Amino acid sequence: MIDDQLNPTTDSYCWYESPVGKLLCAGNDEAITHIAFPAGQGTKVSVNEKWRESTKPFRALAAQLDQYFDRELTTFDLPLAPVGTAFQQQVWQALIDIPYGRTVSYGSIANAIDNPKAVRAVGNANGRNPIPIIIPCHRVIGRDGTLTGFGGGLPTKNFLLELENRQQLCLPF
Repeated sequence: MIDDQLNPTTDSYCWYESPVGKLLCAGNDEAITHIAFPAGQGTKVSVNEKWRESTKPFRALAAQLDQYFDRELTTFDLPLAPVGTAFQQQVWQALIDIPYGRTVSYGSIANAIDNPKAVRAVGNANGRNPIPIIIPCHRVIGRDGTLTGFGGGLPTKNFLLELENRQQLCLPF
């Protein structure tokens, strides 16, 4: 659940070794603000010189990512504070509602937020998701079932979908 009442100031970071590469995790003692892939075309996040490296604020995140990659966790329960426009926040919340192991189209997300003509804008918001995996933008695919762009690259998107044993395509929700 995205909590827009949390302080989104990022002051800490750590690195998480994952099956898709070394992830940069950033946030503060209250919430996660970023996860960045090592490759791909997503929102670029790099360590800010004002941030301090610390694993303490990210212990729950690391534990849940471990469980997710071990196929033991299907729903994350972490405080999130992604910074974005009201529209982006609406899209990101809709992404959280996509069930584990399912995929939906950009049009389905547009319909879910009661803005069926905003398919392109949904795609843009999806691409600017600062907390991928936790906010599962990898579960959004083309309406014909094809994999479309992903900040971590299409091989990473495919890996995440295979990890979740993609069962059904383009289900409305």
